[in-house]
Amino acid sequence: EKVHEFGTVVLDTRKTTPLWRWAEKYAVRVGGGSNHRLSLSDGVLVKDNHLALAGGIPGIRPHLDRCRKAWRRFRAEIEVTSLEELDQALQAGFRDILLDNMPPDQVAEAVRRAGDRAWLEASGGITLENVVDYARTGVHAVSIGALTHSPVSVDLSLSLSAEE
Repeated sequence: EKVHEFGTVVLDTRKTTPLWRWAEKYAVRVGGGSNHRLSLSDGVLVKDNHLALAGGIPGIRPHLDRCRKAWRRFRAEIEVTSLEELDQALQAGFRDILLDNMPPDQVAEAVRRAGDRAWLEASGGITLENVVDYARTGVHAVSIGALTHSPVSVDLSLSLSAEE
């Protein structure tokens, strides 16, 4: 509800309670959010370790192209931590980009730089308290890990009494 007017999608993350992922993911959808990925098989998130092994953003591209040829429905999102990495990802042709741990002013600049060339997701440090600041930037989606890894339990009890 907080970000509806901006058209921003609220996503969860894969950080869920063991054996309860299905229920936590369902709760996110019922609450008006969307699921990012249910499992690793739903898409690849290219992270810093992948980039380090492949020699950076330009080096990872041939590997992902081979994956696309093998799997028609292959989806890859690349994680960037700076505006310089964003520029490299755009130049390499990435269309799904995760802006990791960027403050709202950097996210706004990333939205400006990407234009309509990429779908952008902001992640890292986003809470229900600051989500509007991110939505105002024009970013397509925000992911909030607390939706699944920090739920508050309800204190529920049942008391029975015997009547004579």
